[in-house]
Amino acid sequence: MWFFTFITTLFVLPLLAQEPLPKKAEIFEIVSHKAVAYAAPKPAEGKPWLWYAPTLNGGVSLAGRPMYFEAFMKAGISIAGFDLGEVRGSPTSTAKFTLFYEEMVKRGYSPKPILLGQSRGGMMTLAWAFRNPDKVKAWVGIYPVCNLASWSLKNSKPQTLADFAMTEPELVAKLSEFNPIDNLKGLLANKVPMFAVHGDSDVVVPYDLNTMLLKECYEAGGGQITVKVIPGEGHKVGPSFFECQELVDFILKHAK
Repeated sequence: MWFFTFITTLFVLPLLAQEPLPKKAEIFEIVSHKAVAYAAPKPAEGKPWLWYAPTLNGGVSLAGRPMYFEAFMKAGISIAGFDLGEVRGSPTSTAKFTLFYEEMVKRGYSPKPILLGQSRGGMMTLAWAFRNPDKVKAWVGIYPVCNLASWSLKNSKPQTLADFAMTEPELVAKLSEFNPIDNLKGLLANKVPMFAVHGDSDVVVPYDLNTMLLKECYEAGGGQITVKVIPGEGHKVGPSFFECQELVDFILKHAK
């Protein structure tokens, strides 16, 4: 009888010890915009968190990617985002993202989040990162927009000009002042590691004009960046981009 009890306890205790993953996010407002936070059941030391963008319509879509969500939650890494709508990395919208960052730190989260930008979220996170390089633990991109002269001004011109409150000639004249790929010195000085996964057949956010260009510029400055290129794939939702073990491994490594 004692043997049966021992075996039962052996197999049941680990199951009971597992914390359920959060099904709902905490929602709070900052300057009339929604912030969304999925708190890890058992936060890792230092209370690390993943800052995801874009957060639109009050939701963090990364929470709907089971492999990523479970891996980060179980590792004690919280996930959060801030819904500013269709912004493109201007100083004004970046300053509002800073208010979100400050609120997260006030709530006890790490003062150095890992930033993850998907598609246009790449521009949002990189724009904040190069203006706040000492506050970034690492940066991650999923077919990210890295270059204002690419998708932002070619396929999203009205939103981009609205965010910068400039005409196109005015923005083009100051492009090097605002473009993340031209402002990497702070990130290089702080030795911020980077990782990105991008398809080489992406016609929406072309690889060569975005991630490849970021890689070339960052490596030229001596920076650490790893890029996983997916042959023959484009801008889509699929396992290559949302079940990428290398991306998970990178985040778990740098969240320590």
